[in-house]
Amino acid sequence: MTDLSIIIVNYNTKQLLDDCLRSLVEADKPLGGIEVIVVDNASSDGSQAMVAEKYPDVTLIASETNLGFSAGNNRGTAVAQGRYFLFLNSDTRVSQESLLQPVRYLQEHADVGAVTVHLVYPNGQRDPDNHRGFPTPWASLCHFSGLGRLFPDNPRFNQYFQAYRDFSQTHEIDVIAGSFMMMPAALFQQLGGWDETYFFYGEDIDFCYRIHQAGYKIIYYPHVEVLHYKGASSGLRKESAHIAKPPKETRVRVARESVRAMKLFYQKFYQQKYPRWVTALVLSGIQLRGWFRVLKHRLT
Repeated sequence: MTDLSIIIVNYNTKQLLDDCLRSLVEADKPLGGIEVIVVDNASSDGSQAMVAEKYPDVTLIASETNLGFSAGNNRGTAVAQGRYFLFLNSDTRVSQESLLQPVRYLQEHADVGAVTVHLVYPNGQRDPDNHRGFPTPWASLCHFSGLGRLFPDNPRFNQYFQAYRDFSQTHEIDVIAGSFMMMPAALFQQLGGWDETYFFYGEDIDFCYRIHQAGYKIIYYPHVEVLHYKGASSGLRKESAHIAKPPKETRVRVARESVRAMKLFYQKFYQQKYPRWVTALVLSGIQLRGWFRVLKHRLT
């Protein structure tokens, strides 16, 4: 058994995946070693051939269809042998210590269910989606209305991204992103893995919610850095628009799935907690936002 199994779900990000795998080769490894598992979701850009040719030690699972992020990760963990799992996006590059230090942290803190690191864009900006509160109706209202941006240092109005926290210190957080999520394999199995009802987007928030429900902490560990190009597979993010432009069909589908994910999460965890009128407002707001998001990608 190895210390760490790294699961990467890939979809048409051949060059970025190559860079990611190369960075893993060069990174410091835990004493018990690592294994790398790439689940390729029916890429058409030569990703599978590249992995097979350049990285023979990587376990490649080649799917004939696009399984989505959750199902792809579950296929990877089905063959993983590590004591800890790292779910890593293909559009990341890890730094020298970014595998070793989080593993050590988990080994020393049995009450921690997941840990992430300092994710940054190529321009040096911190990735805000990797440090979030749960999207309660109030937190979401403040975020989408702009109150969070107007009062970034006020915990009352910035529960969504919690930008008022001290990002130089290790601290507990509600939600981290599936772009870099490390956790004990035993807890992953206990929770039943990723919820495959989600295709793309929202599944990491769902998983974090279940980790908290199980009584474990989620930790933001800022002492190592990982580069994140952000959204290369989906095409929905401006951060990676200059390096990845998926076809319109892909972008529209992902836009629809992102909206469906918001509904799924709310209905699964919040619908029974709030009055019907609140639920009606929330679901209507999600639907309206989704209509504009899909329209944007239909027209570009």
